[in-house]
Amino acid sequence: MNDPLPASLASEEPEALGSTPSADVIQFRRQMGSISRHSSFFLFGTVFAAASNYLFKVYLARVLGADALGVYALGMTIVGFLSTFNALGLPKSAVRFVATYYGTGQMDLLRGFIGRSMLVLLTCNVLLGLAVLFAGPWIAIHFYHAPQLTSYIGLFALIMILGVLNIFLGETLVGYKAVARRTLLTNFISNPAMMVMSIVLVSMGFGLRGYILAQVASAGLLLVLLSCAVWRMTPGPARTPFYRLPPFDKKVISFSAAVFGLGFLLFFTTSADKVLIGFYLDARAVGMYAVANSLVTFVPIFLQSVNQIFSPTIADLWARKQSELLGRLFQTLTRWIFGLTIPLAMVMILFASPLMRIFGRDFVSGWPILVIGTMGQLVNCGVGSAGTLLLMSGNEQALIRIQGYMALAVVLLNLVLIPHWGITGAAVAMAVTIAMGNFWYLYEVRQRMGLSPYNRSYVRLLAPVTASVIVLLMIRAVFSSPIHEWVVVGAALLLAYLVFFGTALLVGLDADDRVIARAVWNRIRGVLPATEVVR
Repeated sequence: MNDPLPASLASEEPEALGSTPSADVIQFRRQMGSISRHSSFFLFGTVFAAASNYLFKVYLARVLGADALGVYALGMTIVGFLSTFNALGLPKSAVRFVATYYGTGQMDLLRGFIGRSMLVLLTCNVLLGLAVLFAGPWIAIHFYHAPQLTSYIGLFALIMILGVLNIFLGETLVGYKAVARRTLLTNFISNPAMMVMSIVLVSMGFGLRGYILAQVASAGLLLVLLSCAVWRMTPGPARTPFYRLPPFDKKVISFSAAVFGLGFLLFFTTSADKVLIGFYLDARAVGMYAVANSLVTFVPIFLQSVNQIFSPTIADLWARKQSELLGRLFQTLTRWIFGLTIPLAMVMILFASPLMRIFGRDFVSGWPILVIGTMGQLVNCGVGSAGTLLLMSGNEQALIRIQGYMALAVVLLNLVLIPHWGITGAAVAMAVTIAMGNFWYLYEVRQRMGLSPYNRSYVRLLAPVTASVIVLLMIRAVFSSPIHEWVVVGAALLLAYLVFFGTALLVGLDADDRVIARAVWNRIRGVLPATEVVR
C-alpha cells in the first residue's frame, strides 16, 4: 500500500529531534497510519452496530422471552453448521484473489472468479436448502426436542442461502479495498432496516416469526445493495460476458480448501456448546446462554477492527520479507488492542449481573457466563492477531492443525462439563479452549515467523489500566441500586475510558503510540472515511 504519508504523521519523531527519518521509520508510519485510519472507521461502524444490536436484543428478550430466543438460537445452529459447507472457502478467497487479479490487471481471471463463485455458491446452497427442509423437522423434534422449531425451518433455509451470497459479495468489496462501503451497507443500512421491520412485525403480533421474516427481508435488501456495489467496483472488461467463464485458478482451489477446513473446525469450536446445551438441557437454557454470549462477542471489538485492514498488510509485508517491520506493527497493535480491551472487559465482569438484568429478570442467572466468556476473550485480545499472522503468511496448515485439536477439546469438555455444571460448564469449556488455542497460535508464530507481540513498552499500560479499574470498582461499590442500571453501566464505561486515556497521556506515549493516536484523531476530525482505493 503506497498511500501518501499524512503531513500530521510526517511531523512525528525523529524529525522533532532535528534528524531525517529513515526509510524504515517512514514505512512504519505509513503502514500504521493506514491501519489506524481504516480500522478506526470500521470500529465506528462496529460500535454503532453493536450498540444498536444490544438495545435491540434487550427489546427482543423482553418481548419474546428466553424460550423463543432459544428456539431461534437452535435454528441458527443448523444454519451455522451448514454454513461450514455452503461457503466452500470462497468468501475468504475473494479477499485475496479479487485484490490480486484487480491489482495486476488480470480481468479475465477476475471475471471467472466472481462469476463461477456466485454460480457455485447459489447451486450448492439451493441443494443444502432443500436438505434443510427435509431433515430440519427431524432434527428439531428428535435431537433438540423442540417441535416448535419445525414451523420456522423454511425461513432458516432462506437465511442460509441469502447469507452466504451476502458474505461473498461483502468480502469481494474488501478485495476491492472498499471496506468503508461494505460497512455502510451492512452496519448502517441493512442492520437498522432489519431492526425496524422486526419491531413492526413483532408489535403486529407475529412474534418470533416476525423477527425471522425481518431477517430474510433485510438479507434480500442487502443482497441487492451489495450486488450493485460489486458491479460498480468491477472494471468493465471483467463484467461481461458471464458465459464461458474461465476455470478457477489452482491457487484459488488450494486456498479455498484450506479455508473450508478452517471454517468446518471453527464451527465445532464455536457452536458445540449451543448444540450440546440443546441436547442435554432445553431451549430456555440455550436462549439464556445465547444472550450472554452476544455480549461476550463485543469484547474483542478492537481486535476485529484491526484485523480487517491488518490482514492484507501481513500478506504484503511477509511476501516482501519485511519481517522486522511486521514484528514492530504486531507489537504496537497488540499493545493497543489489549489496553483498549481491558476497560470494556472489566465493565463486563464487574457489571455482569446488571447487564444481564437489562434483558429481563429471567436472564440474570446467566451472569457467570458473561464473566467467564469475557476472561477467555481477554486472552484472545492479549495475544493479538497471532492466528491471522499464521493464515496470511502461508502457515494455514499450522492453523488447521491447532483448530482441529481445539475442536476436539471443546467437544470433549462440553460433554464432560454440561451434564454437571449446565451452561456454566459450557462457558468454562469455551473460555479454556480459546485460551489454549491462542497460546498455541502465539507459540507457532514465534517458531515459524520469529515474531512476538511483547516488549518493555507494556509497562506503560499498568498505570492506565490500574486507574480505570479503581474507578470502576468505586462506581460498582457506590451505585449498587438496580434502578437505572443501564445509565450507571454506560457512565462507568465512558468514565473508565476517559480515565484510561487521561492516565496514558500523563504517563506519556512513545513515538509508535503517537503515530496511532494522531491517525485516529485525524479520522475522528474527518468524520467520514476515506473511500478511495489504497493501492
